[in-house]
Amino acid sequence: MPYTDLLRITVFVTGAEATVLGAITALGASREGDTTTILVAAAWWVVSLGIGFYLGRPARAVEDMRDPLARARTATSLPSETPARIAIGRLWPIVLTAFVAGALGLFFPGVAVIGAGYALIVSLAWHTREAAVLAIEQRDGVKFYVVPTNALRPIELVRTPGLRSDRLHA
Repeated sequence: MPYTDLLRITVFVTGAEATVLGAITALGASREGDTTTILVAAAWWVVSLGIGFYLGRPARAVEDMRDPLARARTATSLPSETPARIAIGRLWPIVLTAFVAGALGLFFPGVAVIGAGYALIVSLAWHTREAAVLAIEQRDGVKFYVVPTNALRPIELVRTPGLRSDRLHA
């Protein structure tokens, strides 16, 4: 699975998690008529947006991608696992936390508030990482792929030769 695809899917999954947990918060708080939870949620989500955009700055994305890309070993063949299997293997902790926070949020809306805020932070902090990796791939004429590993371990990548871009630079 190309690393850029995994990054894109991660942003979509965490964005969906934030949306679902926000809806659960709204349903749970309106059912109980709890305006305090709604006010706290609004404040936390605004703070989460600020943190997420701050952490998602392009300069920060380049810095965050430096170590995983530098550790990538060179390979001439792609990992044998299917992209779907690799994505599920890497992203199951995010999906698990979404289900747990959602289930608890039905009874305790504050849990869904907190979970939605953290999902917002992750989604916004990671939204520029794909562009950072694509820029390096285009510059170096390589492609990075995810090696199937346990989601609780650091990501492992392989670097394969790609098509070098011979564009004229202005």
